[in-house]
Amino acid sequence: MTLSNLPPLVTIFGGSGFVGRHVVRALAKRGYRIRVAVRRPDLAGHLQPLGNVGQISFVQANLRYRNSVDRAVDGADHVINCVGVLFENGRNTFDAVQDFGARAVAEAARATGATLTHISAIGADARSDSSYARTKGRAEAAILEILPTAVILRPSIIFGPEDGFFNKFAEMARFSPVLPLIGGGNTRFQPVYVTDVAEAVARSVDGKLAGGTIYELGGPQVLSFRECLDIMLKTIDRKRSFVSLPFGIASLMGSVASLVPFIEPPLTADQVVLLKSDNVVSAMAETEGRTFAGIGIEPTMLESILPTYLVRYRPHGQYTRTGRAA
Repeated sequence: MTLSNLPPLVTIFGGSGFVGRHVVRALAKRGYRIRVAVRRPDLAGHLQPLGNVGQISFVQANLRYRNSVDRAVDGADHVINCVGVLFENGRNTFDAVQDFGARAVAEAARATGATLTHISAIGADARSDSSYARTKGRAEAAILEILPTAVILRPSIIFGPEDGFFNKFAEMARFSPVLPLIGGGNTRFQPVYVTDVAEAVARSVDGKLAGGTIYELGGPQVLSFRECLDIMLKTIDRKRSFVSLPFGIASLMGSVASLVPFIEPPLTADQVVLLKSDNVVSAMAETEGRTFAGIGIEPTMLESILPTYLVRYRPHGQYTRTGRAA
C-alpha cells in the first residue's frame, strides 16, 4: 500500500479514557489509522488489541503544553478531543484542560488542515455558575470561531463499564445502609450509552454529521437522580434507604472533600452546582434534529446494559439469585 492510498489518520486526545477507548474501538473497526494522544502512553497498552497490527499508535501529549498538541496533530486528517475533567487536581484545572486545552487542539487542527470533533457536555454554558460547565461553554464558542466546520457533541450523563456514576453509587451501596439524594434527588438525567456516543463520533469522522453543529446526545429515557439509583439498586439486588441532602450541605461537604490532595473526591461543590439543573436534551435540539434521531442512531436502554457490568456489586456476584435483595 502506497502513502497515497493509506486510510485516513485520526488523532484522538484522551483516547485511553472512558469514552476515548470506545471511540478507538469504533474507528478501528472502520479501518482508520489511529494515533492516540495521551499523557502516559505507557499506560495505554490496553488499546492495542482493539485494532490490527500497526493500526493504533501512541504519542505523548498534554493539553497544557501546546508544542505537544501540535506534534500529536501533525499529519492527521481528523482530530477528536475526548479530554475533560470532573474535578480539578493540581495544574489540571478546568481552565487549563477544558478551555485552554480545547482551544489548542482546535488551533492545531486548523493549522494542519484537519477536521475536528469535540466532545463537550449537555449544560455547557459560558455564563454558568459551574466552573465545569462554564469552561465547556467557553471552549465550544472558541472552537467554532477557530474552526467553523467543527462538530461538537454534548452527551448527557454517560454510562458503561468504566463509568463514574453507576459504579460509584453501586460501590457505595455495598457498604453503606443509606444513599444520598442530593437536592432531594429530583435532578433529571438522560443516561446515554458510551458505545452510542462513540458511534456518533465515528460517524462524524465518516463525514455524516453536519459541520459547525452542536449535537445533544441523550438516551431513550429521562430519569430523575432517584430513579437512576432505584434502577441501579434493582440491578445489584440490594435494598437501601435514601437520605435527602440539601444542596447547601452537599456543597459544604464537597468543599471539604476537595481539600484532600491527589484523591478523587466523592463530590465537589462544583458538581453540586451542576446538579441544580437538569441534564437532558433541549427541545430546540429535538426540533432541529441535532440528536441521535437526527443522525440515525437508536440509543440503548439503560436496563439492557447495567447488568452486564454491575453484576460484581451483587451480594454474591454473578451467583446471586435475583429477587433476594440484600
